[in-house]
Amino acid sequence: MHAQSRDLSGIAHVAFRVADYEKSRAFYEGLGFEQAFEFADPGKPRVSYIKVNDRQFIELYEAATGSQLGFMHICFESADLQSLHAAYVSEGLQPTEAKKFRAGNLLFTMNDPEGQLLEFTQYLPGSLHSNEIGKHLGAHRISGHLQGSSTPAKNLGDQKSFYASKLGFRAVPRSEKQLELLGKSQDAIELLQGVELKPRIVFAVSSLKQTVKMLRRRHLTVKALQKKQLYVEDPDGTLVMFTVPSF
Repeated sequence: MHAQSRDLSGIAHVAFRVADYEKSRAFYEGLGFEQAFEFADPGKPRVSYIKVNDRQFIELYEAATGSQLGFMHICFESADLQSLHAAYVSEGLQPTEAKKFRAGNLLFTMNDPEGQLLEFTQYLPGSLHSNEIGKHLGAHRISGHLQGSSTPAKNLGDQKSFYASKLGFRAVPRSEKQLELLGKSQDAIELLQGVELKPRIVFAVSSLKQTVKMLRRRHLTVKALQKKQLYVEDPDGTLVMFTVPSF
């Protein structure tokens, strides 16, 4: 019998299926991030693991013919995946069995009420991720922390109820659509309504002024979303946002 805890260590990765694999990888490398490793099996779409820090990645999936482009899923990290699994089962959820996958980490999945895939992982010693600790942390990374990601929501009320009551996420003050992960990370998700809304990921920075300078040196078009947020678009139109955390 496993102890039960819904605490999460943070966002582990956000995955996208991209139209032009090389172009998308070059975009994130242009932000100072480096590829930690890649799956490139003959005859299969490639997958690039772009490293943000030792515990966070952007996954880029090469599109196969006819596959849907854009946001695929968020993966959350747990320090004790079996405990998390037991906690979710006690909430009446039906996660898959926790298993070790190709990269060498434990992982289980489930879907939210609208069918959106959610992944949950625990990094293990000797995994491809763990073997890269301390590596690929370029000095010119525009950020060292992936603070948030959007996820689709056709019915905002139902989605908020699921993430809050079942997963234990907490409402972010003065925000109708943001929910903070249970635990100490202060990472968050944003529930986006409407097919016209572009997916977004949020990086924490210490200075928006310096971030603008860095982005413009990379010849990127910088736009302001709010007074304390700015963004650029990746090759598939995902909003890559930058904000100064309030904590």
